[in-house]
Amino acid sequence: MALNYIWVAFFVVAFVIALIRLIFFGDTEIFKMMAEGTFDSAKSSVMDIALPLVGIMSLWLGVMKIGEKAGAVNFLSRIVGPFFRRLFPEVPQNHPAVGQMMLNFSANLLGLDNAATPLGLKAMAGLQELNKDKETASNAQIMFLVLHASGLTILPIAIIAQRAIYHSKDPTDIFIPCIVATFVATLAGLIVVSIKQKINLFDKVVLAWLLGITGFIAALIWYFTEYLNKAQISGFSAVFSNIIYLGIPVIFILGGVRKKINVFEAFVEGAKEGFEVSVKIIPYLVGLLVAVSLFRTCGALTYLGDGFRWFFGHFNIDTRFTDVLPIAFIRPLSGSGARALMLDNLKHFGADSFIGHMSSVLYGTADTTFYIIALYFGAVGIKHTRYTLPAMLIADFFGIITAISISYLFFG
Repeated sequence: MALNYIWVAFFVVAFVIALIRLIFFGDTEIFKMMAEGTFDSAKSSVMDIALPLVGIMSLWLGVMKIGEKAGAVNFLSRIVGPFFRRLFPEVPQNHPAVGQMMLNFSANLLGLDNAATPLGLKAMAGLQELNKDKETASNAQIMFLVLHASGLTILPIAIIAQRAIYHSKDPTDIFIPCIVATFVATLAGLIVVSIKQKINLFDKVVLAWLLGITGFIAALIWYFTEYLNKAQISGFSAVFSNIIYLGIPVIFILGGVRKKINVFEAFVEGAKEGFEVSVKIIPYLVGLLVAVSLFRTCGALTYLGDGFRWFFGHFNIDTRFTDVLPIAFIRPLSGSGARALMLDNLKHFGADSFIGHMSSVLYGTADTTFYIIALYFGAVGIKHTRYTLPAMLIADFFGIITAISISYLFFG
């Protein structure tokens, strides 16, 4: 229901702002720009997102099918079962969805976006099989999507690469801030959903896993900062991520050979699902991305940023962070739009400037919340998302606050 209201608001607010710009400021081009934006967004939803996703989906759903038949997914389910049973009490022990979710989280952790999406959609489909009300998001689906969208990442490869392109002297120096900010966002999302679903986070198994993950991240940061220089960190990140990206299919295939299954037939069987899922999500993507385009093109995000700059200008505080707030506003709406703003800041202010650093960290913290909801729930036919959107936005909020704060600490 919340998504429905927001979708309507995007259209209404955009139209009202455009009308004000036409009547009071004589902007005769605004409606033309907005109309052209809707055409471009509708086309991009299909040609640039849905169709390219067919190939990626087919590849990774095919790999997943091999992993399922080889027993790899069930193996992961047994490992994380005790922890996930507390967070996802509706999911039966050793259900394939547990392993699928674990693979998705692992891909996110390593910055493997191309693999994370199809793995996540497969996990959502697995949870949908357990969902009694097929049009309403289950508790397990909400928990999964909030944790997925919060995007805990330890290897922000894409951002490091972009900073290198813009001639940063130290493209990896956003490594620790990105880890900390995404960790806080993930923890905030977990707490919010756990309170709503009455999940006991003080259970000894849950605490042990959370403390273990926290300790692992702290140890990783310590090792990287103490024993590797900046060039080594960047090289390690790129090499390790690609090894994992190719290593998962190889492990699954070898497992399938060991189990004496027809590996290629299993791949084709899974790959066929990729096309079906990609076609199913097209209406959801078109509807949401067109609304986002209107909201962005009318200037609403710019006015919002100017409003914050005016407000904080009345206080005796450093207002430099207001220059990057548009990234925070647009990131939940459009990943490409937020990336464009980040790259523009890197170009004009410099990759190693305070604004360049904060832009990079902020972009790496939040995720495309509305796109994710449309993609994942649209793929399984969920119409009633319950409190998913508020929980995801709360996680985004804490991640953004942390990103701004830690940027001042590291680069201010």
